[in-house]
Amino acid sequence: MTTSSTFRVLIIDDERDIREVARLGLEIVSGWDVDTAANGPDGVRRAAAAPPDAILLDVMMPDVDGPETLRRLRAEPVTAAVPVVFLTARTQTADLEWLRNLGAAGVIAKPFDPVTLGDELAGLLGREVP
Repeated sequence: MTTSSTFRVLIIDDERDIREVARLGLEIVSGWDVDTAANGPDGVRRAAAAPPDAILLDVMMPDVDGPETLRRLRAEPVTAAVPVVFLTARTQTADLEWLRNLGAAGVIAKPFDPVTLGDELAGLLGREVP
């Protein structure tokens, strides 16, 4: 976790537009520090090098999907306890339950509102963030 007052979020999503909309919403509206990765392996590397306060993780990505990326994050000592919130367009009750059972702090449905994304993320983490 960071020792500065800025809340740091890593967004891992293969869709560039999603990464940018989420990044802009979190940086501009919430004033947070945001890093992005276009795939699971890069996201795990970035998170291990500079552990964020939270990770937004896409479920369906080619090659290494979100659940496998979460498993890899949990296997790294420096990222094992970082809260992960899944981003997904799959919002059936069974899908949401399955994702939460994987150890996610929560799930945010796509499409999301970039203006309220920070509040939604903070709510899922059960805390107020700067």
